[in-house]
Amino acid sequence: MNKRYYLISYLKSLIYIPLFLLLAGQLSAQTSGKLSGRVLDNEGNPLVGANVIIDGTNQGAATDFEGYYSILNIRAGTYTVKYRYIGYQSKTVESVRISADKTTTIDMVLEFETIKGEEVVVTAKKPIVEFNETSSVVSVNKDEIDVLPVQSLNEIVNLQAGVIDGHFRGGRLGEVQYQVDGVTVNNPFNNASSLELDKSVIEEVQVISGTFDAKYGQAMSGVVNAVLRSGSDKFEFSGEVFSGGNFSTDTERYPNADKIRPVQIQNYQITVLGPTPLPSTTFFLSGRHYRNNGYLYGERRFMPTDQSDFEKKIYNASGDNELVAMALTREWSGQGKITNRSFSGLELAYQATLNLVERTPYIHSFRFNPDGVKSNNTISVSHGFSVTHSLSDKMFYKINGRQNYFEYTDYKYEDLYDPRYLAAGEPKGDANYEDGAIVQGVDLGRYKQSTNSVILKGDFTWQADRIHLLEAGAEFNYSDILFGSPGFLVSTNVNGVQVLQPRENIPRVPGVQSYYPLQFAAYAQDRIELGDLVVRGGLRLELFDARSTIPSDLANPANSIQGAPVSVPKATSVKWALAPRLGFSFPLTVSSSVYFSYGHFFQLPGLGLLYGNADYSLLDQLQAGGISYGVMGNPDLKPEFTVQYETGYKQAIGNSLGVELSFFYKDIKDLLGVEFVSTYTAAEYGRFTNVDFGSVYGFTLSLSQRNWGNLSTSVDYTLQFAEGNSSDPRETANRAASGQDARPRTISFGWDQRSTLNASIIYAVPGDFTVSSIIRFGSGQPYTPEIGSGFNARLETNTGRKDSYVLVDLRAEKFFDAGPVNLSLFARVSNLFNNHYVNGFVFSSTGSPDYSLNPSSVRSVLNDPSRFYEPRRIEIGISFRSK
Repeated sequence: MNKRYYLISYLKSLIYIPLFLLLAGQLSAQTSGKLSGRVLDNEGNPLVGANVIIDGTNQGAATDFEGYYSILNIRAGTYTVKYRYIGYQSKTVESVRISADKTTTIDMVLEFETIKGEEVVVTAKKPIVEFNETSSVVSVNKDEIDVLPVQSLNEIVNLQAGVIDGHFRGGRLGEVQYQVDGVTVNNPFNNASSLELDKSVIEEVQVISGTFDAKYGQAMSGVVNAVLRSGSDKFEFSGEVFSGGNFSTDTERYPNADKIRPVQIQNYQITVLGPTPLPSTTFFLSGRHYRNNGYLYGERRFMPTDQSDFEKKIYNASGDNELVAMALTREWSGQGKITNRSFSGLELAYQATLNLVERTPYIHSFRFNPDGVKSNNTISVSHGFSVTHSLSDKMFYKINGRQNYFEYTDYKYEDLYDPRYLAAGEPKGDANYEDGAIVQGVDLGRYKQSTNSVILKGDFTWQADRIHLLEAGAEFNYSDILFGSPGFLVSTNVNGVQVLQPRENIPRVPGVQSYYPLQFAAYAQDRIELGDLVVRGGLRLELFDARSTIPSDLANPANSIQGAPVSVPKATSVKWALAPRLGFSFPLTVSSSVYFSYGHFFQLPGLGLLYGNADYSLLDQLQAGGISYGVMGNPDLKPEFTVQYETGYKQAIGNSLGVELSFFYKDIKDLLGVEFVSTYTAAEYGRFTNVDFGSVYGFTLSLSQRNWGNLSTSVDYTLQFAEGNSSDPRETANRAASGQDARPRTISFGWDQRSTLNASIIYAVPGDFTVSSIIRFGSGQPYTPEIGSGFNARLETNTGRKDSYVLVDLRAEKFFDAGPVNLSLFARVSNLFNNHYVNGFVFSSTGSPDYSLNPSSVRSVLNDPSRFYEPRRIEIGISFRSK
């Protein structure tokens, strides 16, 4: 990876940050929770003015005339809470877990003090069922994450009910809002998260797969909020080192995976935190380096500069015939935070998260010329300042500012004029040699995408009385989006000889393009907590300005048709939407409740689809039956729209078993699709518009068990039906281009996995050892079968079903006391039973990844090991932590 290039690129991006970013911050309401309850004496009378103190912080409250108390703005984490009242026995509750955007309730009874100074210490236990939630929300804290066989945020998210490979309850990819400490880290170009987070920096992950509050926007299917760790007044350090690799004796599917390579995977991570020399100032700092050579290998028979004579079948090979890893990952990541609380009621902080990733994908056709494959590189930085000001114990506001910078490049050499391009030339192969393997040249593709976003966000929270928690806020997002090819390498005929020539621009082919969209949102909501009755209602306003143009007359898109009405560039309109949200949870008994939620959710499609191929002047040569210009972009798209409904029932059975049953329905409208526009000359072109639709319905049954000795388990089963007229925005255009019926019809979405089951089993002896396992079952996703070959051989889209699968992951850890530090040895096995197939590629003639009814026409694919699921992965490591 060219780290100097990345550093320069990032420093250049800093000039886009407005000066007022220095006056703002990045924490938001979604990083903190609330503690409330009632303090009584042993006769049931309220204790007025009893003190409730969160140990190690400056936060606390006194009870009111009815004995009630509430403490706001508690950052997600585990705390010790002390209850004090003169003349009464003091009580301390340890291991109190505060979760983001949730209310933790602790009612306390204090008895008359019989021995002066006597104190009772108890340990809080997480309730088996959360009765104050109005939709499907799961919060997983760092202690729970540590014992599971997971490493990254994405692995944690995919374990949750209703989540299948990034699809939340049947929605398309890109319909989820990813946040870090309550502020979005989505790249608006494709609506994907711009950061990759390791578990070592995570304090808590909140996953909302049902409806969500008005404070969340630009999402239709779910929200993932990762609350990162912070510093403390005590110096601490921790770290983790592990290595391992893939292993399988199935050499037919996984060539070269039968050898143990103990350093194929390497991971080094260290964290330090504690006080700084500055007063009331703490810091957190974490760094990680990860490398994985992958399990897919090639053989270096050829070098990119080799020249073969294809006419005479003479293949000149100058390679060393060494085995070469061809699916490489190199990752550097870091996270730091400094927090100051010198002033009463005021917190100032700065936080930064960095990812540098280099990946080389496996390309089967380059397996004998592996040095010809290009690499893609990513730099992503999210940083900003924060101001959190408590006006009183019932009221606070947060001002947040952040810059999210993301850059992705995909090319073999950074410099368009690099002489190695010309020395190697374009990639070439021969169908008569190893199924058409490429034996010379390098991949000439070049692509770059960068997004530089500045986000300003403010949130205000007021506990108006014991019942009403009022929240309001606003968010502004300015983005500088750049994408396209940074130069081209074109094969040109010069005096009868094909010569490769670098060109910065090609007529009628767009190069690098830039756009500057604006987004704004505001919300207001009320959380009503009347005992066990909870009502959450709110309204969100969304505004979007693409700041681009479209033709004023789509029937004359390039203004090139003589005699037709004049068509001029017309500014896109500002899009806006109002999104109401409502949910309530109502107790049936002391151990059961029902809930219902409803909401409207809007989201702009990935802006790359709005702006890509959006130069309508290129259609000046459009004519009936002429060349295709692809699907045109449409900067004037409306937001996509989903209405969600959810209802559920929760039941606690004793103190050890919890049951939840939820039913959900999603009505999806204005999805991105393709329409065909006719011109005045009867020619047609396709362009993106809000035309696709869908629906999802189903239920989830969840069981959780704790407190059976050292054993805890959980299991959830989801049955869902996800249907619509197309799985991909371009599907309609592709069907029309291939001569199929392009009219709307209802089919299963390509990710419509009807049955999904997740189970976790944890056996833990504190201070000694833990053993955990995750078991996942899926019934298989759809595929499009075909009978025979040729025209109309394909059956109706997605009417076939892939095979079901079972995956088992395992983790074991043994703890040791090593004086000033706690050590542990651990082992983790992913895909324990070496399942070779999980919702991957299948041959349309058989529905199997292993064989085809037409083997002669797909011989290269039959020899491609990348179509199978990753084989068994074994990792062994050591972790350490200060006491």
